[in-house]
Amino acid sequence: MKPILGLLALAIFLSCDSSHTNRNPYLQEVSFRYSINLNLPLYSSLIHTGNAVYLDNPGVGTRGIFVINTGFDNYMAWEASCPNHAPNNCSTMSLKGQTVSCSCEGFEYNLFTGQLLNRPDDGTRHYDLLFYRATVSGNTIFVSN
Repeated sequence: MKPILGLLALAIFLSCDSSHTNRNPYLQEVSFRYSINLNLPLYSSLIHTGNAVYLDNPGVGTRGIFVINTGFDNYMAWEASCPNHAPNNCSTMSLKGQTVSCSCEGFEYNLFTGQLLNRPDDGTRHYDLLFYRATVSGNTIFVSN
């Protein structure tokens, strides 16, 4: 029995990865699950490719989420708080078509890719949007983290 436990402990030890991930230090990854009924008028624009909505429901993300229809029954969901500073009075981004912008620094992000569009060349680390999982079942989109 002891050799088996020793091998198990060795396998666990060797499977541990000492590399660090590049987590965003400004945003906590909160757990939530939210359903979006595409039959409701509030979300009916998401039926068409390229349309996006902002959801500011309590408990959904840190400052809400943006959801966009990327085509072929695929949806992307992103955190609505600017990823390049701690949440504050100006960190909730504004939706304009297929981009969102932060009024604090004027950062703009693409909702199809989550990338920072006007990345400054100042030598500091800048983060892209925080991604949330979006799946479709019938006329309902489930967004979760």
